[in-house]
Amino acid sequence: MVFPMNVKGFFFSPAILTIVLVNDIKENHKFTLQIKLMLLILVFIGILLSVILLFYNAGRSNSAIYLGAFFLLISLYAFLEYVTLYSKSVILVSIFYINIGFISYLTGPVIYWYVRSILTDNSRLRLNDLWHFIPMLLFFVTSLPYIFTPFEYKMEIAGEIVENSIILGRLHPIALYKIFPAKFIYLSRPVLMLGYTIWSFFLFIRFLKGEKGKLRSSQHRIIVQWLSGFFSVLFLSIICHLLLLLEVFKENDLDLLYSLGLLRVLSEIGFLCLLIMPFFFPAILYGFNPFSQPVISQNFVEKDETPPVIQTESRGSQFSKEYMDLVGEKIETYMTGNKPFLDYSFNLAKFSVLIQIPAYHLTYYFREVKKQSFTDYRNEWRVNYSKKLMREGKASEMTLEAIGVLSGFSSRNTFFTAFKKQENTSPGVYVARFSKQI
Repeated sequence: MVFPMNVKGFFFSPAILTIVLVNDIKENHKFTLQIKLMLLILVFIGILLSVILLFYNAGRSNSAIYLGAFFLLISLYAFLEYVTLYSKSVILVSIFYINIGFISYLTGPVIYWYVRSILTDNSRLRLNDLWHFIPMLLFFVTSLPYIFTPFEYKMEIAGEIVENSIILGRLHPIALYKIFPAKFIYLSRPVLMLGYTIWSFFLFIRFLKGEKGKLRSSQHRIIVQWLSGFFSVLFLSIICHLLLLLEVFKENDLDLLYSLGLLRVLSEIGFLCLLIMPFFFPAILYGFNPFSQPVISQNFVEKDETPPVIQTESRGSQFSKEYMDLVGEKIETYMTGNKPFLDYSFNLAKFSVLIQIPAYHLTYYFREVKKQSFTDYRNEWRVNYSKKLMREGKASEMTLEAIGVLSGFSSRNTFFTAFKKQENTSPGVYVARFSKQI
């Protein structure tokens, strides 16, 4: 594809982009100058914040990376709004209109992934997270015909938009616009973002009502204060932006987007505050986990052994005593009430899933608090259960090997070895002694 010389220069010279933006700002339509400045400030701060978060946390704190991605997507959304409505640049509109808009559909999912990761201390994407990509993929797939159209055609469309932006409501550049009204497409992004914000907020409420929400350590207060402010400002910004769009479509008056009304001011101020807030929370900005959770230095999910080395995310980082007490209470309660140790395949990974506590938290607990491995702890419950069966007279009804299997041991050898390690005698001798006592 052959591009005009000025288009080639745009791609290869950032200085030309700067000149285009400066020239755009000089044009004033009602309050357009102030709106342009606000949007460009949002874009600049958002990109700066994203770079800081990604630079300090790459490969170390995925939750902070989600936050960086969120601010980057917010910046992209603001930049697309600036380009489409206010730039008056045919080149900018032809390059960014439709071509990258699909990415902004990830803003909502990223909010949810970030909140989930910081509350659960588990930042991995799961297989069932793939459905969150559906809106983005739907928009992307239906955009492909337009994306691959000749650039000259895009320039013609961009020229019409720059000449009269009202035409945006009548354009049908992708298949979705032929299925859904243009109003639906433009409202889908903020509505989706609002839905994910509400969903994430309920995760936060459930966290506050749960066991970890009962902690009152300084680390706990950081995350509560941060997320409280985060949700407050985010709700304000999204709702005001959504109400502004609804008013525009209701009145069929695009000029409302060019005026500094109350909804516009509150929306922009809200997003600006959202971008500034992390600078007042260094623990969030530089990715220090507010709960100071340790990170295991090796993969042990499929093993029962306690890893020999634990590295912390920041110097002097450790679990709070309150949190460890809660972990201990939950372990004992679940073991007593559900007896998961009776399953011969019961291990640390399965226990982590059952009680919804990260596996390396459990490893830290057994290593530093209980001073024993998970294997020994599990076998202790199994041996005690086998002793209970023996005291109930089961040894006279079945073999000792059968008692071991009923207690969760996979073989006679493992049962006898664990029993002797704990009781300093064999199961047979223990049964004989108990029989004499009776």
